Order: sequence, then C-alpha cells, then structure tokens
Amino acid sequence: MGRIVREGMLVRLRAADESDLDFILASEAEPENARYIIPDSRVYHQDTLDSPAAIHFIVERKDDGKAIGFLVATGRNSPDHEQYWRRVVINERGKGYGKEAMNLLMAWAFEDAGAHRGWLDCKDYNDRALHVYESLGLRREGLLRETILVNGKYENLVVLGILEDEWRERNKGK
Repeated sequence: MGRIVREGMLVRLRAADESDLDFILASEAEPENARYIIPDSRVYHQDTLDSPAAIHFIVERKDDGKAIGFLVATGRNSPDHEQYWRRVVINERGKGYGKEAMNLLMAWAFEDAGAHRGWLDCKDYNDRALHVYESLGLRREGLLRETILVNGKYENLVVLGILEDEWRERNKGK
C-alpha cells in the first residue's frame, strides 16, 4: 500500500502502487465510468504509477479504507508548473466523495507539488462532473469541438482550469 498523501473528512488519497492496477483497470471498465473516459492500457498505468511525470492516487473512504476511485495527475516535472489532471474516476457517486477527492488533489498540487496551474478536460455531456469542477472553482477555458472519436461519433471536450492564486483565494481561512 502506498503512502497517504492527503486526508479529508470522508476520503483520503494515497499513492497507488502495482497492487492497485487491477482496481484501476476495473474502475475504468465499469460501464458508468467508461461512458465518460477513454480507458488506458495496463502498460500506460504501470509506466506512470509514480513516475517523474505522473502519479496515480487511490481514493479511499476514511471510515473503512475501501478504495472507491482513483486520480491521475501528470505534469509533475513541467517547467511551467502546470498539472493536467488526466483522470478522475469515482465509483461511488452522489456521496460527496468526488468533490472532496478533487479538493484534496488540488491541495496536493498547489501546496505540496508546487503547481501554478491545474487543468482537466471533461466530456461536454458529463453534467455531474462539470458541476463538481465548477463548484470547486475551476473555470471553463474552452471547448474542443469534435476532438475525440468514440464509437464512430465525434465528441466535444470542455477544458477547465484553475490557477494557484485562485485556489488559495477560495480556500483562505479554511
């Protein structure tokens, strides 16, 4: 088991390791998750578990330690101090776990990893995720029209981002 990186009221983030690969792949393949992402290969996940460029975090419930999702942050070695939050997968929805996990990821990025900017993309019809991201202060920065081909149909991605000073301002006094 990897080290605990951040803890909130409901969940904690821990660095993923090889023993988490099956969970990560199964989470990506879960139909409700697969609808909103393009799953990666085992090799990709294995190569980027904890590399100089990327890190995987397992999201665990604090009360029982059960893994309920995972996050992937890339850009750890970016000379521009920019992180791409490449994957956000939460298997238990509607309980506040995803929002808290994202908040913990942002705290890690800005306070521990020295990021200046964090960003992600989201399918334009993933209303639940867009609501969560915007409620955390991420701003819509653009729309990539018909940028990915999924099952023979082109889909749009919304790009959202947040700067370190915006995140700090939102979290002042917390």
